Amino acid sequence: MVERAESGDGARRRWGWRRGRVLAALAVLTAALLAFPGIVPNAGLRLGSLLESFLPWLGLAVVVLLGLALLRRSATALVALLLPAAVWAYVFGPLFLPGAEPAVRDLVVVQHNVSDENTDPEGTARALADAGPDLIALEELVPRALPVYEKTLAREYPYHTVHGTVGLWSKHRLSGARQLDIKPRAITEDWSRGLRAVVHTPRGRMAAYVAHLPSVRVGAGGLGSAWRDESAGLLGRAVAAERVKSVLLLGDLNSTVDDRGLSPLTSRLNVAERGFAFSFPAAFPLARIDQVMARSATVGHIRTLPATGSDHLPVTARITRG
Repeated sequence: MVERAESGDGARRRWGWRRGRVLAALAVLTAALLAFPGIVPNAGLRLGSLLESFLPWLGLAVVVLLGLALLRRSATALVALLLPAAVWAYVFGPLFLPGAEPAVRDLVVVQHNVSDENTDPEGTARALADAGPDLIALEELVPRALPVYEKTLAREYPYHTVHGTVGLWSKHRLSGARQLDIKPRAITEDWSRGLRAVVHTPRGRMAAYVAHLPSVRVGAGGLGSAWRDESAGLLGRAVAAERVKSVLLLGDLNSTVDDRGLSPLTSRLNVAERGFAFSFPAAFPLARIDQVMARSATVGHIRTLPATGSDHLPVTARITRG
């Protein structure tokens, strides 16, 4: 009787191929969503955009499924988990690679939503300038704080332009600065959150766009992104019509580069090749919604800077033209 009991315990401890089939199916589903997030429809609740906004975090499902597979001692589930793990590594693994430092670097840029509730605009401005960028793009500039930013940045950044609540500070001469109309039709009040200017860099002209797209909300009705998507479309058309060959876009786009809501931009501009740089919320960053994109130029490694008085983290990237 003892031997049979031990034999039964041993059988329960052995790994099995028949158990864990549901876990294996979930692993395959996770791999499919990672590889083809576009299969999730965006009509109505905009679930597709919601998934794409947090797509890297889908890798946590692999960790959870791994724990359950070990608990169930399912060989089938363990083998199936190799698929989503491989897909995640293929899609997001390159962002971890250091990449080669370019021999010639055009610009270093900083993008930051400074927050209209920032109580230390002077400290924020100094922190951004200390990073040594050529260009600084700011959003949520409010009247009471704007003079502080202008005074603090004036010595190192003699050229700047502000339109509405967005601004651009530069070490290089600016020309052709103007407001950019990206306001959704449903917004009737004053709303100016876009600008365009030409930066005269040592290696030639570059059209710089600074934008702050409308916020999105997640609720019972799904992802409320209609205004954001409309504004992205207007911005995309402006970029497409830009006659200056090299284009740089800096801004709080309230979305990640994986979100199809930004396809009017990501279909026309290059995004960062290295780095996650999750920028929001600053207390526990979950996604990078502060973006640096370019046309006829490469956006190299993108990273965050230390927290300021904002609910966003600043991001910085190097821009290289061939």
